[in-house]
Amino acid sequence: MSATMSGSGSAPCRFAHYFIICGIDNETGLEPDALAALYQWLEADRQGKDPEALAAGENFDQSPLKRTFKSKVLVHYPENIECNPFDQDAVNMLCMPKGLSFRTQRDSRTPQFHSFLITREDGSRTYGFVHTFYEEVTSPQICSAMQTLHQMHQAEHNASAHNCPSSSSSSSSSSSSSMDSLASSLDEVESPSSTSSSQGGRRSCGCSGEGYDSVRDTLYVSKAMCLITPMPFMHACKRFLSQIHQAVISHQPPPLPLESYIYNILYEVPLPPPGRSLKFHGVYEPILCQRPGVGELPLADFPLGEAFRLLGVENLVQLFTCVLLEMQILLYSQDYQRLMVVAEGITTLLFPFQWQHVYVPILPASLLHFLDAPVPYLMGLQSKEGTDRSKLELPQEANLCFVDVDNHCIELPEDFPQFPNKTEFIQELSEVLLSYGLSPEGGNTSPEPAVSTQTSMLEKELKSTSLSELVDDRRNGNLGGEALDMLELLQGNPTLERLQALAKRTGVKVARLETLAAGQKAVRDESVGGRSPVEEEELRNAKLNVQLREVFAARFATMFADYESFVIQNSPDLESWLTNREQMHNFDKASFLSDQPEPYLPFLSHFIETQMFATFIDNKIMSQWEEKEPLLRVFDGRIEKARLYNVRAPSLRSSVYQKCTFLKESAQAIEQRLRKIDHTAIHPHLLDMKIGQGKYQQGFFPKLQADVLASGPTNNKWSNRTCSTQRRVDRHRQQNEHLVLDNDLKEKYMQEARNLGKNLRQPKLSDLSPAVIAQTNWKFVEGLLKECKMKTKRMLVEKMGREAVELGHGEANITGLEENTLIASLCDLLERIWSHGLQVKQGKSALWSHLLHYQAREEKNEMLSESPVSNAQERRKPESSVGLPALRVSVIQDMRHIQNMGEIKTDVGRARAWIRLSLEKKLLSQHLKQLLSNQALTKKLYKRYAFLRCEEEKEQFLFHLLSLNAVDYFCFTSVFTTIMIPYRAVIIPIKKLSNTMTTSNPWLCVSGELGDSGILQITKNVLEMTFDRQNLGKLTTVQLGHDNSGLLAKWLVDCVMVRNEITGHTYKFPCGRWLGKGVDDGSLERVLIGEFVVPCNDDDGGRGAKTPPLQRSPSQIRRISITSLTGRGNKPTTVQIQESIGEAVNNIIKHFHKPEKERGSLTVLLCGEGGLVWALEQFFHHGFRSARIFQKNVFVWDFYERIVAFMENADQIGDLQEIPEPLGPNCESFCRYVNAINNMPRNIGKDGKFQLLVCLGARDRLLPQWLPLLAECPVITRMYEENALLRDKLTVSSLVGVLETLSDFPITLETSFTKSVEL
Repeated sequence: MSATMSGSGSAPCRFAHYFIICGIDNETGLEPDALAALYQWLEADRQGKDPEALAAGENFDQSPLKRTFKSKVLVHYPENIECNPFDQDAVNMLCMPKGLSFRTQRDSRTPQFHSFLITREDGSRTYGFVHTFYEEVTSPQICSAMQTLHQMHQAEHNASAHNCPSSSSSSSSSSSSSMDSLASSLDEVESPSSTSSSQGGRRSCGCSGEGYDSVRDTLYVSKAMCLITPMPFMHACKRFLSQIHQAVISHQPPPLPLESYIYNILYEVPLPPPGRSLKFHGVYEPILCQRPGVGELPLADFPLGEAFRLLGVENLVQLFTCVLLEMQILLYSQDYQRLMVVAEGITTLLFPFQWQHVYVPILPASLLHFLDAPVPYLMGLQSKEGTDRSKLELPQEANLCFVDVDNHCIELPEDFPQFPNKTEFIQELSEVLLSYGLSPEGGNTSPEPAVSTQTSMLEKELKSTSLSELVDDRRNGNLGGEALDMLELLQGNPTLERLQALAKRTGVKVARLETLAAGQKAVRDESVGGRSPVEEEELRNAKLNVQLREVFAARFATMFADYESFVIQNSPDLESWLTNREQMHNFDKASFLSDQPEPYLPFLSHFIETQMFATFIDNKIMSQWEEKEPLLRVFDGRIEKARLYNVRAPSLRSSVYQKCTFLKESAQAIEQRLRKIDHTAIHPHLLDMKIGQGKYQQGFFPKLQADVLASGPTNNKWSNRTCSTQRRVDRHRQQNEHLVLDNDLKEKYMQEARNLGKNLRQPKLSDLSPAVIAQTNWKFVEGLLKECKMKTKRMLVEKMGREAVELGHGEANITGLEENTLIASLCDLLERIWSHGLQVKQGKSALWSHLLHYQAREEKNEMLSESPVSNAQERRKPESSVGLPALRVSVIQDMRHIQNMGEIKTDVGRARAWIRLSLEKKLLSQHLKQLLSNQALTKKLYKRYAFLRCEEEKEQFLFHLLSLNAVDYFCFTSVFTTIMIPYRAVIIPIKKLSNTMTTSNPWLCVSGELGDSGILQITKNVLEMTFDRQNLGKLTTVQLGHDNSGLLAKWLVDCVMVRNEITGHTYKFPCGRWLGKGVDDGSLERVLIGEFVVPCNDDDGGRGAKTPPLQRSPSQIRRISITSLTGRGNKPTTVQIQESIGEAVNNIIKHFHKPEKERGSLTVLLCGEGGLVWALEQFFHHGFRSARIFQKNVFVWDFYERIVAFMENADQIGDLQEIPEPLGPNCESFCRYVNAINNMPRNIGKDGKFQLLVCLGARDRLLPQWLPLLAECPVITRMYEENALLRDKLTVSSLVGVLETLSDFPITLETSFTKSVEL
């Protein structure tokens, strides 16, 4: 017992944990694969058939040589290890994912190698390496059982051929629904040796003469040897297993019994310490492995060059981006090892981040239902030979990246941001690949070579190019046989050696001999310690691996060089941080994004929302209290090093591509370790074994002696030494944990913290009862609900946070880009919810498919009843009652809008557009409730366990979505900028004070952030119109005017209302002024500023908080009070006037500090209420003598005209001495602008002219120069009181200073202001 304990105690430091043999159990004989049966059951359930009926019958329409049978773990040593308990079911399933397969002497029986990994629930991994070979079946029972099965199959085949045409029989036999239909017979693909006739025979389902005949044929069955290791030393394990197999099939027995080698690798070979290399011995030759040091990238032994060869650089970078953005990734290949190479390759490139979701590089057929998982996953699925991709039905594809490894192509999801500096990045990777002789395009190559022939890719290339040179190449040890014999003979002969020495002294050369000897010495020198070509190839692979990984790591080090500055650390200790983790913000995303170069933003805004980034930041925060997570430690070291080399200010972020500088030194570190071996393990040796057991028999794996392999040595210096350090580390860690937090409690918090926004981490491979599957689905449902709650909460908090800022509270913490990212992730979540538990899949978008079913039913009902779709509840109340007819609202109506948009080509795109439109209309929850109210349809489309059929969860989900109605989104309008949109406009006059009828011809022009409608003539006295225009964006201004014709031309307008008929967004443009000659300021057209009308539906909940209205046109009351009612009403104080000018200027400056795409309308800030024009108008009205002269209003514009008249008059007399010299050019520009505005053909009135002058002066940076001119002009004494602000020199100079701050910004004006002004 003590021996076992020491063996298990040292397990963490041992190279391998288990040695396993899987194969056929002669005792139980042939059993159909239980997993295949379970898979059939699941398939039947998915297709809606009765699964029980299927289970009853045997499947005889497949040839027994093509069927799968149950494999078993025959032996495993040792029995169990505490730190890595043996999981028999999982190991068996992954060692032989297809179960047992049989062959006859006619078939190819090339050995195969593949690897796998098992991810435990805590996220830790162990690796398995499997060598599968074929062994002759000696059991007569199994041979006769096979014979019987073949006869039954033949009878079945003959019967079906007899009943129906041959073509259908062959199709029926091929479309069996067993697991076999998914798990292909890979080995058949790679059997060039089998003759075409035998392949033809096999295709015809083993009919006459080509099946199995126990008399004529030799039967072989697959067997697997497996090593389970704690670290992925793939090359070493592959070579070890290959040498064991070589010993089994060799003509000579191995030097020692196989037990000696297996015992050696299990108990006597340690893990190499970090930064060291290790040599241990296989059966025939030594095996090397090395482990990176503490500051280097972690161990990754899977050949990355192979992954690049399979996919090409471009595809691999795209796949890498999908993995970073945590999409669903499905790898598809006939070869298990290829799946593993690509999956492990792509995950090692993520450094310093780690994949946080479901990770199953080889998905056994029995776990196919996991493709239904509504979570991000990275899975590998084995394809069947000749299977077409189109026949593969996947539950959800809206967010899927499908990677067809064998055909070197990938299918990407829609709306996919590119990796920053992608072109330069690909260029750098291509250079690394080319330096190793690999093509960056990747491309077709023959399947992976058989394990027994250790040919490398390099050797293949060399063979094809220069075979003749290679034969002559002495360095490869390729001396001709005779030459070598002669050399040995001469070198071993003392007499000849003496003669040679004498010849040398006398100057005679023995040329031939010297050349031979020099050649052999060179070989010895080059392969120090006897390095074989295989080892050279491994070294080359290791160097390529590390250099490719360094290029990826350098990209992250550049992108996140300053990430620490944005980590928010506000917890006093670990315990309080863990308990409040869910409520806390731990990374300042908005500031981080604002610090990044513009081209990086689409990718980064998505990436910083992922679970892997959140975990990375969590690890950073926890490193205050605990030891740093290893990947984080290496990454932080990298950043530190880069700072020393390259000191740059964090604020100066540039998108200039920086190449990796570590390439040479990282490759050198590996080369040094492999050239100079640090440690050599104990040699395999004879064990204390019973004589006569496990006798060598060529081609058969011997029965191993269990008692010698069950436990390790008690006095192994390796295990003791390494384990004492391990114990020290463990003890230290336990003390730390004890100081901080009770361990169990900590683990619980940690798991909860890590599982935020994450569902089931890993499928459990061992227990696959329907009950477990149901429980798994329940976890998915709970996870989806939790994710929905988090996403809606985040969208609300961020959006409200931003609106609070617009109202003057706190700091903004969301950008339009970030909002777009959140909405995109909501679309993705809805797609995953709608694809969970789907019965039948149609199209790539499950949500759009459901909507189409709903539309078809409703339209059918509509035709039957000849009435509008459920009219009662789907009429929306008229918007703010004035003038606009009610807008009809329904699910179908919004679908039709989307279907009419020719720009959207795919179902996924249509579903996303529909979600965005519903969200903008604040109808998302209501629409989805309506959609799901048709329960008959939901039952037809979804299985019982689907999320949409869990009533309570569904209600909560709709409630969370309803909360989004509390804020305004413009996520449809701002994204679909090129679509045609119908608008409706209504002009509302003030009926009490003017004619509702007018004899003149009115017109209007509507402008938005994306363009304007052009002049639209309105039919006289109708005052309402509809027009179609390309999306104008958020509406900003309306120009309203008329031609002043007829007797009743004067017109007092209250406001103009304009509505977007698709989104229902309504804008009110207040006017409250006259249009007409001889009334008010004589204006025939006005520019009105819009305000967004918040819809007020009684039936809509969740409207507690509402968006602040946009600024609006200065109101009628304000206008009258400033112009004609001076002396009465509330006049603003001088302080208020100065503050309002400062505020208006501040708002314009803030506008330019926002990212360009989020600035909104500058017009509103210039001309809206509280805008610059409004504030300056108050300034000019202070102390203005606007008493009526001959019953006529006096306007500020009149003051400007008088100044111009005075200046022009004085100029003619030559009497401008009164005006100081520096003001000369300013006089000229002021006169020019005022005259240009007066000479316009437009009748915009005196207030309109004042507004235009201020806007043009701000645009051309002239306002600060004009102000002193106006203050100095003698005209001022006649038109302003003594105490007017304009006559106070101090106030004027401070105002000039305030206005000069606008000179730094490029102010642009809408064409509605500037058209027909000629300057």
